[in-house]
Amino acid sequence: MAGRTLTFPLIAGSLLMTNLSTEQMVGLNGAAFADGLSVMAWEVVAVIALVALALFFLPRFLKSGIATLPQLLEIRFDKTTQLITNIIFLIAYAVILLPIILYSGAIGLQGMLDLQGLTGIESSTTLLWLTVWIVGIIGSVYALFGGLRTVAVSDTLNGVGLLIGGFVIVYFGLQAVSDGSGIMEGWNILKESDPDKLNSIGGAEQQVPFFTLFTGVFLINLFYWSTNQQIIQRTFAAKNLAEGQKGVLLTGLFKLLGPLYLVLPGIIAYHLYADQGVRADEAYGHLVFNVLPPYLTGFFAAVMVGAILSSFNSALNSTTTIFSLGIYKGVLNKEATEEQVVKSGKVFGWIMAILTMIIAPLLAGQESLFGYLQKMNAIYFIPILAVVLVGLLTKRVPPMAAKIALVGGCLLIAAGYFVPPFTLLPQIMHEFHFVALVFVLLVAVMLLIGKLRPRETDWVQQYSGDVDLTPWKGAVPAGIVLVVLVIVMYISFAG
Repeated sequence: MAGRTLTFPLIAGSLLMTNLSTEQMVGLNGAAFADGLSVMAWEVVAVIALVALALFFLPRFLKSGIATLPQLLEIRFDKTTQLITNIIFLIAYAVILLPIILYSGAIGLQGMLDLQGLTGIESSTTLLWLTVWIVGIIGSVYALFGGLRTVAVSDTLNGVGLLIGGFVIVYFGLQAVSDGSGIMEGWNILKESDPDKLNSIGGAEQQVPFFTLFTGVFLINLFYWSTNQQIIQRTFAAKNLAEGQKGVLLTGLFKLLGPLYLVLPGIIAYHLYADQGVRADEAYGHLVFNVLPPYLTGFFAAVMVGAILSSFNSALNSTTTIFSLGIYKGVLNKEATEEQVVKSGKVFGWIMAILTMIIAPLLAGQESLFGYLQKMNAIYFIPILAVVLVGLLTKRVPPMAAKIALVGGCLLIAAGYFVPPFTLLPQIMHEFHFVALVFVLLVAVMLLIGKLRPRETDWVQQYSGDVDLTPWKGAVPAGIVLVVLVIVMYISFAG
């Protein structure tokens, strides 16, 4: 928990950096290459989720003094609910999150540094495996011997580098569009030549149709920013509630700039290379290699490696925390000393890292990396979010309801994705509407069980006394300003 000493600049830097990774730089710009500005939803809708974290979730999390989200579910429901959530998180991180971080990082670096030319390795498959394993091993060593404090500080340093690098690429990209006539000229050329790419409202055939912003896209963002262990672990280490709220809302402000460096480069790459047969997820690396001066390419590649390591470290750090505290100390060895708990986390971390490095190269060939990531994330995001929300907002819903929702929700969404004839449902109504429907169903089932088989007594959340819960006076006004800015942004670019 970094000794619960983090102040708001460190929290904001760490939140941004944990989120800002290669799966976004490469994946989201790749999605923009294909669909244009409408994919900015993943950045902009996140702002509303961050306001919800600051005003609703964070005061409740800090009140219980928890170190992991599953701990909260143990306090609200029971130990088995915590165990089920821990297992879901561990499987999801091993199979979905960690491999995508490594794969997208390897693809980005290959394009950026022309690794085929540098190494002389012709086979792109061999090169992919090699890149993934080198980065994975460095990241594992760093995460498993450094702990959360090193991760938080390095996140902040990398964050600054990646933000600067991101804006520098936009500058050189727009210069390339205008043939050196200036960035405003480049922007005007983009507006004239690709007006459909600069429309914030997604069409029905695109990855993020407009109406999904109010269903699955919002719920996935809400989970990601308010209940995802990898992200909120930073906020649990806040010095007090006020610092935590300031850090979260400052992150929201920075997220509004996200489309500039996470979406615009993809649109620039489309303008420059659409007729060259460049694949969407290769577009970002291609752009960096072609528009940056050589000395800056090296700088940006170094920052990019930092970003891969940073996200990989954070996710690996979260998995070892969940395993060592939730499963090893919680189930396997309740009498374990602190030394044994730390050792178990390290051993498990290495197992996870090796598994991840084997799975990552197998992701090659996805149509849209970022689309695949969000779709897969929904399998576990939606059930856990439903359980956390019902848990915090009701007093009589019993543990049995949470267990049914967790297991049933994951199985329902997975069936909708992979098991015919259930796969027809997401096709008919768009998969983001489908996952929102599952969310509503899970909440309804939990409330029904709460009515028919309620807890014997009301659940009352106890204050642990670990953290000062005095809120920041500016939290609500700042939250309102951020929500208004989101609406203004959508209206400004509505085509």
